[in-house]
Amino acid sequence: MAKPVILTVDDDPNVLSAIARDLRRRYAEQYRILRADSGDNALEALRELRQRNETVALLLSDQRMPGMNGVEFLAEASQLFPEARRALLTAYADTEAAIQAINTAAVHYYLLKPWDPPVEKLYPVLDDLLDDWSANQRPTFEGIRIIGHRWSPEAHALKDFLARNHVPYLYLDVETDPAANEFLALYAGEPQLPLVQLTDGAWLNAPSPQELAGKIGLLQAASQTFYDLAIVGGGPAGLAAAVYGASEGLRTVLIEREAPGGQAGTSSRIENYLGFPTGLSGGDLARRAVAQARRFGVEIISPQAVAAMEIDGPYRILKLANGATISTYSVVVAVGLTYQKLKAPGVEALSGAGVYYGASLTEALSCRDQPAFIVGAGNSAGQAAVYLAGYASQVVILVRGESLAAKMSQYLVERIEQTPNIAIRLNTTVGSAHGNGHLEALTLRGPQGDEQVPASALFIFTGARPSTDWLPDVVRRDERGFVLTGSQVLEDGRKPASWDVDREPFLLESTVPGVFVVGDVRASSVKRVASAVGEGSIAVQFIHQHLARLR
Repeated sequence: MAKPVILTVDDDPNVLSAIARDLRRRYAEQYRILRADSGDNALEALRELRQRNETVALLLSDQRMPGMNGVEFLAEASQLFPEARRALLTAYADTEAAIQAINTAAVHYYLLKPWDPPVEKLYPVLDDLLDDWSANQRPTFEGIRIIGHRWSPEAHALKDFLARNHVPYLYLDVETDPAANEFLALYAGEPQLPLVQLTDGAWLNAPSPQELAGKIGLLQAASQTFYDLAIVGGGPAGLAAAVYGASEGLRTVLIEREAPGGQAGTSSRIENYLGFPTGLSGGDLARRAVAQARRFGVEIISPQAVAAMEIDGPYRILKLANGATISTYSVVVAVGLTYQKLKAPGVEALSGAGVYYGASLTEALSCRDQPAFIVGAGNSAGQAAVYLAGYASQVVILVRGESLAAKMSQYLVERIEQTPNIAIRLNTTVGSAHGNGHLEALTLRGPQGDEQVPASALFIFTGARPSTDWLPDVVRRDERGFVLTGSQVLEDGRKPASWDVDREPFLLESTVPGVFVVGDVRASSVKRVASAVGEGSIAVQFIHQHLARLR
């Protein structure tokens, strides 16, 4: 964190040099001392400091300056740094103006020239002002700032991306937050929203998540061309495989198309995971797992998608979306599931502007004191409902079937039933979505017919399908796209034609030797976080046996 700034302003070079010297002697260890020779130059310096998200503790200005006097400067400076303490340095003849400035221009104090000796006439006054500033100072936010419209799908995508990658950010809405327009005024040029300000003060006009990833230091390209183990997908299963693989000496790379954690990483609270009696958030689980994987040397490439896989003898070649290729002896497919688009009129047009797929917990605050709806009956939907109930006036869970308990864990069903502002509507679907630029209402289709209700947000947790389109045809899947493994790959007890090694398929192995499948994407898997973690760790033992036969 940069030191807070003390800025002194005087048009007389000798006076300016003397006051800066005395300030440095007393305060240089804790503060950065800057100086300016005019009010205009000082304001320009303050604007640059504001753009770089730096903190100003004290402004000390001479009163008699051409063009802009001290009182005028301090008044304008207070608009840029309202928390900074402001002091006027003036001659005895101007004391009346200084007293009026305290009453009318929010000047905190005035000092008389000359200030010798400073230990008696300067430092005690400034010490009090700085102590007062420090006691009331809140830590300056030093993360990324996003300036945009509440209902912008592009702004939502950036917020969701940063949140899932555990990158601190501050969102400023141009319609409701005065600070948003202050930052827009600092931007030189015609801004395109969403506008992003990086920690070094640089600006990005309407960047994509991939462009932003490159600016914040996320790794998007592999450092090597060959690895012992390549993992596609960074959910709990993929992260577990990465931790166990790297900890046992395998050169390991993990490729994640969005953010480590997968769908589990967006869960507000996982309460049935072993070893956490009070539960933990999916984001916390992902953060811990990523730190653990990196500790063992796993190379995590994100956001980056795998576009295709080729088989070349013992080598499995992954082709990335950016055109790069990675070769490996073994692959763990842990890509999980994606939610299918809800095919109801109006939904697609409002996606990202009130309609969200998955938890999108970054939008919980926008639901404050307004009704929110959830489509789905699985654990992810239940966890999101409990979380959103802390913000929304009412959360309505829409269930196509006749029971919430058919797919949801009992502890979540009980929690939902005990939450007064959560309602459950069975045998009900979304007929259509309505809104001008953002979601405003839904038409619900239920046993009693259609009903239009006001809605601020719709979170969709249905129609999950496996993300396996990039796999070659020789990797067999069932009719829904889930990958077959172990004994499932045998055809009437015989090995598939693609099987070119002298052994039986391992438990989690696909129809291609060395290609293992774990987590939700595997056919007949248990769709729970603990199961995914278990499969990811178990797969590494089979990978060792596969590699031993190749060497």
